[in-house]
Amino acid sequence: MSSTATILLAPLGALYSAATRARLSLYRAGALKVYDLGAPTISVGNITAGGTGKTPMVEWVARVLADEGLRVCILTRGYARADVRKRVVVSDSERVLASAREGGDEPRMLAEKLKGKAAVISDRDRVDAGLWAKENFHSDAFILDDGFQHLRVARNLNIVIVDATNPWGGGKLLPRGRLREPKRGLARADCVIITRADQTSNLDALREEIKILSGSKPDFISRTETAGLKTLLDEEDESDASAAAVAQPVGAFCAIGNPRQFFSQIEVEGYQLAFTRSFPDHHFYSQRDIDALVNEARSSGALSLITTAKDAVKLNELSFDLPCFVLEIEMRFEDEDGILKMILRAMMKSK
Repeated sequence: MSSTATILLAPLGALYSAATRARLSLYRAGALKVYDLGAPTISVGNITAGGTGKTPMVEWVARVLADEGLRVCILTRGYARADVRKRVVVSDSERVLASAREGGDEPRMLAEKLKGKAAVISDRDRVDAGLWAKENFHSDAFILDDGFQHLRVARNLNIVIVDATNPWGGGKLLPRGRLREPKRGLARADCVIITRADQTSNLDALREEIKILSGSKPDFISRTETAGLKTLLDEEDESDASAAAVAQPVGAFCAIGNPRQFFSQIEVEGYQLAFTRSFPDHHFYSQRDIDALVNEARSSGALSLITTAKDAVKLNELSFDLPCFVLEIEMRFEDEDGILKMILRAMMKSK
């Protein structure tokens, strides 16, 4: 960011900081009401905007709860969807009911991945959405997607994601940096998940800082691994593709919060990367976008394209003149048992 932009954004950052502090103070004082959904509720959020690995963690927690026999419902705002004023049932757990444009790209992706495991509702009023899900789906466990700053809903466990490669978003509050609130807000966390821990050389220093900020709350180390590769086909087709099927060199594209991490993951998997293209987070593609992308990729020598699962849910109706594949990822933990125990303990306390 240029020095001119920094100067221009400084007053906005000060206003954002003041508004954030005032809102937190009102909740602490009880002036703003906190609503209990009447069922175990886990929040998964972050302290910086975009690209920390939050959505894979939401998926992981949902699978844990579903495997315990709970009827899980994910409550999410659904960023960049067509009408944010409208409640959209993206999935009733058994069926995917809304498109990415209607419900949001991340909710649609979660709905597809968690079919048979969790319902997904996009609604900016997560209290009403949760109460509706209890009545209509008989939901008995909730996950607040991006819930750390959504203080209106009570939670039994507050999980915060910190990206080891850029933990504090430049150290400035929005819009100058990527911090959504001051770092000391980590004191509200019950535990911290450090993502991409294998991609930093100062992990010990980061863990010590988190320990100080959070008041010695537990932290868990995670890394992102490739779970598989799929061809970009009709959504009903779940065929796996082999790495050998991908003609190299490849071009990679995405519209996610941290595109560099995705491009690095492709190289880690051994693909020869000839071309990369990133779009703004949550971007909805047009056929013109894809045609231009394919032309650029071919000009760079790419023979295939690779994208993310979040992008794939917005691409099935578009035409590609190059083979396109989807890199599926999953989270792995050094102390998975420790996280499981925290989650199950939180579930038991709510009964």
